[in-house]
Amino acid sequence: MFGFVKLLRPKAELRRAADLTFGGSSATFRAAMKFIDEYRDGAIVRRIADVISSITTRPWTIMEICGGQTHAIVRFGLDELLPEDITLVHGPGCPVCVTPVEMIDKAIELARRPGVILCSFGDMLRVPGSRTDLLSTKAAGGDVRMVYSPLDAVRIARENPERQVVFFAVGFETTAPPNAVAVQCAKREGLKNFTMLVSHVLVPPAIEAILSAPQNRVQGFLAAGHVCTVMGYHEYEPIARRYRVPIVVTGFEPVDILQGILMCVRQLESGGCEVENQYARSVHRAGNQPAQTLLKEVFSVVDRAWRGIGLIPRSGFALSEEYAAFDAERRFELECITAAESAECVSGLVLQGVKKPVECPAFGTRCTPEHPLGATMVSSEGACAAYYRYRPWKGTQK
Repeated sequence: MFGFVKLLRPKAELRRAADLTFGGSSATFRAAMKFIDEYRDGAIVRRIADVISSITTRPWTIMEICGGQTHAIVRFGLDELLPEDITLVHGPGCPVCVTPVEMIDKAIELARRPGVILCSFGDMLRVPGSRTDLLSTKAAGGDVRMVYSPLDAVRIARENPERQVVFFAVGFETTAPPNAVAVQCAKREGLKNFTMLVSHVLVPPAIEAILSAPQNRVQGFLAAGHVCTVMGYHEYEPIARRYRVPIVVTGFEPVDILQGILMCVRQLESGGCEVENQYARSVHRAGNQPAQTLLKEVFSVVDRAWRGIGLIPRSGFALSEEYAAFDAERRFELECITAAESAECVSGLVLQGVKKPVECPAFGTRCTPEHPLGATMVSSEGACAAYYRYRPWKGTQK
């Protein structure tokens, strides 16, 4: 009924900590949560949901930023435990989903070129470009290799000095530090045959773009805990004040997410507009400062196009001038490649919280994971993929 595969019995100390949380002391609750099982305890989840119901007096719309949070919400049925006045909408926090079509086309163009090895994480291989995808390009003879780390691409470049090796670097601030390390290694080793096709994006400018959009209906946010582990959450504080919205840094398990929603609803009900940290076991306000120093050295902040959303000023990373020699777009002169979005796909509206996946006419019929119109249906963190996997019957009720 509640979407749980198994309901785990809470430990006695966890019950005591939960009692303190429901009385208003969330810090004690967080301190006692140490293991995965406790974060999926069905009894605690239902009790938090009951507290949310008891304090909700009016309709609120809350957006979770991260695609991993979206999948947890849909998989465990967390939204179905909430009162009808609480609406959860899904944000643009799936890096695969927001990588623009033209960047996919550039990667495909590189993979087709003789003498080029294109390295990518596996989740990019089936994302549709304007005409095809990287997996089909590989099947047609392109040298596309799935890797598990950008350092794997550096190793491949080292082992194949006669070939050009390009790593497709996508993601939010979370994956940017290891990609920066890879570029540093290539420079230190003098690898002339290694480059990166960079499509990194940044979360805070996307939140501002959503809040400033005419169709915005989001009143509070659950920020992505892993991004804030790297960057901290001080960047969100001016946004919360300027737009008068609560932002809660939140983890990824059922208890994390419902506690984040509870903290957000408490602020909404009281008129608060602060940044709170539910994910205190991993996130500090200042973030990982050595990682931030590395990012400032290797990357520059640039305007970046987001798939389905459009250009957002200063919302992405590109390689800095010091590392420009490792920029695949420059080396292979790819700047002229452009592409248009699918006219039928509404993933941009899903990523902005305007529509739910099941409100797309093509959901589950003309758009499936086997034949996706957009990235949100094929990505492992995509909202459409989550609904298709865990609630396929919803598509028949439109």
